[in-house]
Amino acid sequence: MRRGLRLRSLLLFVSLAAGAGACQSPTDPDDTPTVDDFLAATITPSPATGNQSTDGRTYRVVRGNNQPDDILAYDWKTSFTASVTLNDKADDDDYLTFPVDLTSATVTVKQASGGIVTPPTGGNTEHSDYVVSNTSSNRFATVNSTNTLTFDVWYDVPSLRREALITVQLTFKDTDGVSFSKSIDVLVSP
Repeated sequence: MRRGLRLRSLLLFVSLAAGAGACQSPTDPDDTPTVDDFLAATITPSPATGNQSTDGRTYRVVRGNNQPDDILAYDWKTSFTASVTLNDKADDDDYLTFPVDLTSATVTVKQASGGIVTPPTGGNTEHSDYVVSNTSSNRFATVNSTNTLTFDVWYDVPSLRREALITVQLTFKDTDGVSFSKSIDVLVSP
């Protein structure tokens, strides 16, 4: 009898727990939008094309141990344009106060194969340099503003191939000092 009471109590507890779980409403998601909700970015061309660098841009390889440094020309250069739009969700619940300024744009180049980063081995490293050669503006005056930035990127990767994965990191600040960042991956085709 005692065993039957335990079993009924256990079954009652399990059914109550299951019923309570089924009746619970899901927790409300955070009302604050994420950067991906209100900032759209496109890259042209996509994928970008790496071409042999012919303009003589160089980088330094420090040798140390009283050995002279090597000055080497970059093997590859690519150019692409990033179009960035702050859509209408940027103004939801007064999350951002316009105007919004683009405060920095940085580029990182990684060796890749098929869009997958393949870190170099044996102490080798990637080398890169870049300029923002053209920009429509650094200010987003209103919702649905779009600005474009054209990047020229020179690079060398240990695989000696032209394929790479470039990450563009953009940082923004609104009039009230709210800062946010967006990373954009740019594939450079083989």
